Amino acid sequence: HNTLARALDNGCEAWQLGKGDVMLMPSPVTHVTGFVNGIELPFFSEAKTGFMERWDADEAIDLIQQWSATACISATPFLQELVQRADERRLGLPTLRLFACGGASVPPGLIRRTHQVLDNCRAFRVYGSTEAPLVTVGFQDPAEEDLAAETDGRCFNWDVRILDDDGKPLPVGADGEIVVSGPAMMLGYGDPEQTREAMTRDGYFQTGDIGHLTPEGAIVVTDRKKDIIIRGGENLSAREIEEVLYDHPAIREAAVVAMPHERLGEGVCACLVLAEGYSELTLEALRPWLAESGLSKQKWPERLGVFAELPKTASGKVRKDVLRNEIRDALQGRA
Repeated sequence: HNTLARALDNGCEAWQLGKGDVMLMPSPVTHVTGFVNGIELPFFSEAKTGFMERWDADEAIDLIQQWSATACISATPFLQELVQRADERRLGLPTLRLFACGGASVPPGLIRRTHQVLDNCRAFRVYGSTEAPLVTVGFQDPAEEDLAAETDGRCFNWDVRILDDDGKPLPVGADGEIVVSGPAMMLGYGDPEQTREAMTRDGYFQTGDIGHLTPEGAIVVTDRKKDIIIRGGENLSAREIEEVLYDHPAIREAAVVAMPHERLGEGVCACLVLAEGYSELTLEALRPWLAESGLSKQKWPERLGVFAELPKTASGKVRKDVLRNEIRDALQGRA
């Protein structure tokens, strides 16, 4: 209870949440975001919470206006759909002042578009997990828009280190595993053995995320250890490829996963949801865009899967394990 309260304090302190603030909370209350920033918020601060039973972008817009909501903390698809519908309805939602976005890859263009569409809202990425909530708090200053869009937020009241494969600290700018320690960190898992496996010898939680620190004190997550695609012995960042795909006008959502490759071990598969007005997208049509983007050719997708919706958890994270299994089964002729 004390560690969760400290996670809440971190957000309230960084974002100055208090009297007059109303948090729109569409995330499930069984998830750390909905529990801490939804259920606990009005008991530990002077801010109020407005809950949504289920996500609907039009309903969210109506509730923001009805409640004069000032803040929201949720996953990427929620911000994406909110901005799209607000733009279509020509509404600037002037009471909304911040949207903290995390839990899934956040395209830099989405952060910038939010600032263009919504009158007073600053959107930014945040980083954390159930075990280590709200390690970063984003960048709210309009002068720091690039940092808000291109990093996963400013470290705040957490000790963050980047370690190499041997557990040695790496310098600023070098990619390695992100390990964290702070007062909001979990005490441990139910299984003591899992806790031992998750911690470094000096008590830092091993997030399983790969990334680096910037000179401004921000985290940039480049991949998950298990999401790295090892193609012909080279580690490829799924996130780097996803951010290029997100810039394509025909693509609304993108998730890049590894697929079996007879010669190279693993290949690159892009799982896509197409934007409104687009009925198909082929590899052949995509290749000129990839070439123009400057993405190295070995990182280009070798297979596209087009979905009506990507499988997600209740909190909005893409289920890449489900996608990997579906692609593997399809290649093996079982789907």
